[in-house]
Amino acid sequence: MHPTPTHQPVPEHTAVTDGEPPTRRIALGVAYNGKPYLGWQTQPGGRTVQDTLEKALAAFTCEPTPTICAGRTDTGVHARAQVVHVNTLVDRRMESWVRGVNAHLPPEITVRWARQMPEDFHARFSAQSRTYVYLLRNERILSPHWHGRAGWDFHPLDLNAMQQAAKYLVGQHDFSSFRSSQCQAANPIRTVEHLDIVQEGAFFVFTLRANAFLHHMVRNILGCLLFVGKGRHEPDWIAQVLAQCDRKMAAPTFMADGLYFAQASYPGHFGLDSLDYFDVNRPLQALLFDV
Repeated sequence: MHPTPTHQPVPEHTAVTDGEPPTRRIALGVAYNGKPYLGWQTQPGGRTVQDTLEKALAAFTCEPTPTICAGRTDTGVHARAQVVHVNTLVDRRMESWVRGVNAHLPPEITVRWARQMPEDFHARFSAQSRTYVYLLRNERILSPHWHGRAGWDFHPLDLNAMQQAAKYLVGQHDFSSFRSSQCQAANPIRTVEHLDIVQEGAFFVFTLRANAFLHHMVRNILGCLLFVGKGRHEPDWIAQVLAQCDRKMAAPTFMADGLYFAQASYPGHFGLDSLDYFDVNRPLQALLFDV
């Protein structure tokens, strides 16, 4: 969702020559509370999830350890299961990767699992889809316990109207109306495979799965769906916004607080599903259990 980083990409596995140890590709499942951080992508000031994780990895491996992630997140956005890969000469047990890296991380970031991967695995390019969940508290006054962890709107919301509007976004479309003006993606075409909205008590829970997302795409979709939910537009207005391919036609970008990177899905032969199963039919329960 972020622009293309200036961070140098992780090189592919290097060939093993006589006397040289093999390079290993390690995948990590990383969860984080994004509220204190300026997003995933490295920045000169260092106050990002990537910078913090790479500092911890360097302390654990005793070597610079660049990372590649499945999907870059914005300032304040959280992750239940960001997938990261690194290339390293270090040979450690997988449990040592988890406990060793966590020993150097602040409490807002945690490595949940580690798995040695084949050399053709790539955290970003091997991913077949990404799933985001947005938690919205719909109540008169937002509880301080959910500050930074859930979005908030006090207006009455029409669940059925939002569900009808969401149907227009499923499928392959040009999502130019829902991309940030700073988005550097070469192509605005994306395929939304799943967009579901449910209400559980004070929560409205939005679950979106797509092959990939544009910068601010989820939060811009949220802003438009909430306009429909508040009665400012009919559900078919979403189809008009989509067809215009013009960001100025859509609603303002909604707050980052309740957005979670929930899962990246990979081909079955990589074996990551058993480590990171996420039930899109019960997103609230999955998040509350894991986060």
